[in-house]
Amino acid sequence: MKEGLHPQYYQATVTCNCGNTFVTGSTKKEIHVEVCSKCHPFYTGQQKAAKARGRIEAFNKKYGMGESGESKTAEADATKSE
Repeated sequence: MKEGLHPQYYQATVTCNCGNTFVTGSTKKEIHVEVCSKCHPFYTGQQKAAKARGRIEAFNKKYGMGESGESKTAEADATKSE
């Protein structure tokens, strides 16, 4: 192997925008990232909750469900029978 061909390998400190830091190996001494495993929705479980909320809202919009859980059609039927 040739001498001086490979870059230096350091113990790099990775800093996320959320404030989380961890150490890894890299050719750079410091690395700044926007998203890490502590704040990414996939790893925190927020992605699944957001998907579920979206499906629930779509269902409520499609079938006319209000905050109380009763449909608008059930309310309309009740007013017709009176």
